[in-house]
Amino acid sequence: MHDLKYTLYFETLLEEPCNELVKQALEEGDIALGYNCYYIPETLLNLPGCFSSRLRAPNCSATPIGDYYLTNRNCPYTRAILERAVEGSYNYLSSLFGAEACSAMERMEEHFEQIAPVKHEPFVTTIIDAPLKSDQAALTYYRNELRDKVVAKVRELGVDTSDDALRAAIDDHNEVSRIITEIGDFRKLDNPPVTGYEFHLIQLVSEVCPHRLILPYLRETLEEIKARKPDATPAFRARVVLCGSEIDDPEFTKLLEFCGALVVADRYCFGSVPSREQIEILEGETPFEAITRHYLQTNLCARFMSEEKIDQRTDVLEALVKEYKADGVIVESMKFCEFWSYEKVLASHILSRERDIPTCQIEKDYTLTGAGQLRTRFQAFVEGLEIKKLEAAGKGVRS
Repeated sequence: MHDLKYTLYFETLLEEPCNELVKQALEEGDIALGYNCYYIPETLLNLPGCFSSRLRAPNCSATPIGDYYLTNRNCPYTRAILERAVEGSYNYLSSLFGAEACSAMERMEEHFEQIAPVKHEPFVTTIIDAPLKSDQAALTYYRNELRDKVVAKVRELGVDTSDDALRAAIDDHNEVSRIITEIGDFRKLDNPPVTGYEFHLIQLVSEVCPHRLILPYLRETLEEIKARKPDATPAFRARVVLCGSEIDDPEFTKLLEFCGALVVADRYCFGSVPSREQIEILEGETPFEAITRHYLQTNLCARFMSEEKIDQRTDVLEALVKEYKADGVIVESMKFCEFWSYEKVLASHILSRERDIPTCQIEKDYTLTGAGQLRTRFQAFVEGLEIKKLEAAGKGVRS
C-alpha cells in the first residue's frame, strides 16, 4: 500500500513532547495540562482553553539522572519521564496530574514537586489516590479525588469547569473517539487498508496533540483510509491483539509487524481500548459524574486485583480476539513493573489454558533495546500460529 498522506507528519509530531501543534496551541493562548495515567481522565483536561498532553519520552536512550533519583532497578518509563523533565522537555506544561497507580509512578510524580524540574510559572503538581475497586464506594471516593485534586486545580489555572464546559469536553472526546474507532474498525477486515503501525501513530497523536488542531488531520486520514486499496496479497502471516503497559513507541509495533504479525487491536496503556470508547451521560447524571463513572468502569489497569476486574480484563481480550479475528495475543510487561509482571503471567495462563487462545508473553525495556531477542520471540510465535492454522485446516479437510 502507498503511505498515508500524513504518516511522515504524524511521525514528526511524535519526535518531541512540545511538537508543532502544541506550540501553535500555546501561542494561541491555550494551557497545556500534563498527565500520565488513565486514572486521570483526559476529558477533564480538554476543557475549552486548555488541552491534555500525555507524557512520553521519545528518543530517550539513557537515563543517568532518572537512575540517580529513582535507581536503575525501577520502572524505565518513570525514569525516562523524569530524565526528560530535567532536560527541559516539559517546560511547556502548566501541570502534572498524576495518579498513585504504583509506587514507581508515585515516586516519579513526587520528584516533579520536590526537585521542580519543570520551569514554568505557574506549575501545578497533584497526585490522586486511585481506588483499587470499582464499586459504588470506590466511585464516590474517585469522584471526590478528581473534584478536589484535578477539577479544582484546573479551575485555579483560570479554566472554565462549568457543566457546559464539561459537556463540550465530552463532545470533543466522543468526536475524537468516533474517528479513531472507525479507523480501527477497518482492522476487522480480512485484508485491512490500515496497518497496526499506522493506527498506533494515529492513536498517539490524538493523545499528545491539542484535539482542535489534530482533528482536521484525523478526519482527512479517515476519508483517505476509506478509499485506500490494500495490496492484493496481505503482507502479514498472523493477526494478533497486543496487550500490555506503556507502549508508546510505534517502532515496537513496526518491529512486530515486520515479523509477520498484524496488530489488529491495542489493549495497552496508550492504546485505543478502552481510551477511545464513547462517554454517555445517563439520565440524572451531571457531565462530571458521567466522566468519573465512565473512566472507573472502563479502567482495565492491572492495578485492580479483584476477581471482578481480572475477569473483565480477560473477557475484553477474548472479545477482541473474536471481534478482530485474531490468531493470538501478545502480553507485554515492562522491566521492574510490579503489576504487569503478575498480569502477564495471569493473563497468559487464563487465555492459553482456560480459553484456548495462543498467547505469547514478553518483557521489554521502555526503549527498543534488545530488539533482536524480541524479533526472535515474535517470529517463533508467528510460526507457531501458522502451524496451528495449518493443523486446523488439515483436520477440516480430513473430516
